[in-house]
Amino acid sequence: MIGTETPLGLIAGAGRLPGLIARGARAAGRSVVVVGLRGFADGSLSQLSEAFCWAGLVRPGRWIRFLHRHGAREAVFAGAVRKANMYARWRLLRFVPDLRAIRVWYFRARHDKRDNAVLRAVAAELESEGIRVMSSVEFCPEHLAGVGPMTRTPVPRSCQADVSFGFQIARRSAALDIGQAVAVKERDIIAVEAMEGTDAMIRRAGRLCRNRGWTLAKVARPNQDMRFDVPTVGPETIRRLKDAGAACLVLEAGKTLILDRPETIALADRLGIAVVGRRAEDEAAPEAH
Repeated sequence: MIGTETPLGLIAGAGRLPGLIARGARAAGRSVVVVGLRGFADGSLSQLSEAFCWAGLVRPGRWIRFLHRHGAREAVFAGAVRKANMYARWRLLRFVPDLRAIRVWYFRARHDKRDNAVLRAVAAELESEGIRVMSSVEFCPEHLAGVGPMTRTPVPRSCQADVSFGFQIARRSAALDIGQAVAVKERDIIAVEAMEGTDAMIRRAGRLCRNRGWTLAKVARPNQDMRFDVPTVGPETIRRLKDAGAACLVLEAGKTLILDRPETIALADRLGIAVVGRRAEDEAAPEAH
């Protein structure tokens, strides 16, 4: 039953995470009002919300007006926004900024245009209007990766050295804001995630490593702001890893979400992919290769 607290605002991008958060919030007694980012969000989120609207990615003024109209004083960012879309044809017609977006871009984020800095600037704009931006895992903490083996499938002997090596390389890449995932084999780097996202990087790694048996490491940024852009995997990640010939998935414990965690772990076992969680504080720096 939905409680009497003020509604939770959900600013939704692509993927299954927004639905997971909406269901978690409703189970906790919060009603949900959803701003679906046009071109990214799934319209079926309207079925999980008390109110729903479409809004452009660079139209935060519309987000704020909608949340105010429905009494939301707290909001969550969830779901992917494919940055490569910003470089597609007709982008100037699809992504027309409003005045608030211009203020964020030229004033709040004027000294740093990296993804995390821009997201923090957008959050500051919402908070200046009395809308507190909450952690995106507030309503689904049970889906965070744990420490140690999460599958019955053990890490293959050939991948054991790559677990720590890949994890540390991914941490360094994330610290530089390059990408939060890397593919490695035999302590050599096959691919590093960039603007294309993890799924496309997995396909690229599969093409480059035809003899299979490689490891994917996916981590959070150092000092990850859990309000947005939390690294996420799910059943589709596991299927893509299998298709691309991966044998092991390494995740940062406590900072990586596993969508539909029981289903994802069971699928990994069926497909013979080991899933293991590591903590940054337990790792030593990788040796030179």
